[in-house]
Amino acid sequence: MAMRRRELLYAAGAAALGAMSSGADAAAGWPSRPIRLVVPFPGGSSPDLIARYLAEPLAQALGQPVVVDNKPGAGGNIGTGAVAKAAPDGHTLLFTIQGPLITAPLLSKGLPYDPQRELRSVSFIASSPNVLAVPPSLGVDTLAQFVALARRRAGEFNYGSVGNGSAAHLAMEAFIARAGLRIVHVPYAGFPQVVNAMLAGQVQAGFMVPAIAMPQVKAGKLKALAVTSAGRFGALAELPTVAESGYPGFEATSWQALLAPAGTPDAIVRRVSDEVVRIVRGETFRHELLPLYFSAAGTSPEGLDGLMRDERVRWGALIKQLKLERE
Repeated sequence: MAMRRRELLYAAGAAALGAMSSGADAAAGWPSRPIRLVVPFPGGSSPDLIARYLAEPLAQALGQPVVVDNKPGAGGNIGTGAVAKAAPDGHTLLFTIQGPLITAPLLSKGLPYDPQRELRSVSFIASSPNVLAVPPSLGVDTLAQFVALARRRAGEFNYGSVGNGSAAHLAMEAFIARAGLRIVHVPYAGFPQVVNAMLAGQVQAGFMVPAIAMPQVKAGKLKALAVTSAGRFGALAELPTVAESGYPGFEATSWQALLAPAGTPDAIVRRVSDEVVRIVRGETFRHELLPLYFSAAGTSPEGLDGLMRDERVRWGALIKQLKLERE
């Protein structure tokens, strides 16, 4: 029996060493070809723009091209699912927002992937508040005026988002509940499509990232009524917060992160994370994000894990409180 136990321990140790050796070997020969950086949103969206800022310096650091591959649809779930099923060899990465990772699993029945089981964290990249935007044709200049108009026209207004479970969706649902409004949700593939729908008169409001909203606001095509940060946001200091406009405690931010298929060797994930943190915390990347109204972060995989745990608890509680139906 003692001999048998020694044999089992030896086998277990050999297996562990073999796995470590295999992971090290995979990292030693990686990357052996271009890396595909999947963005599950269309070109021109904020994830697409920021992913492209990251791709070039990351390619220089890794010695292989990093090719941005846009796979939009279903609020980011299609592209996210594609990465979840991809080979875990370090040649496919995911750049996405929190919707497909956190809230979509809480709201969508039969989601074709499990982000907790099929994806692993690489780094938390950046975050931004949302802006409540409306078309000038509504004739409102403040959040209070918008609320009053929406109450008078209860059930007539639509709002756009980038999909079920997205930050834009849940932020608006939380606000609708606080303000006692009846506005219908209309999902789109990305924020550029939300803007087009708003300009066409198909939707009357939407929370969206400032990078998309503010150029339209400056051009006079949209109006920004409030921002969802806890306090005044530096780059948008002229905008009141939703909290100070009569809804204390209201806060909702959008964030973006880099992930890999589960099973990607630890050595590869750590190498990518280290390079990404160096890039994201650098002055060049931070400067590039300023016009997009995003604040650079750059964390270890463990840092992103912690953020996602907290977000699941927070949004899960809100979904339960609002009794949002699963689709």
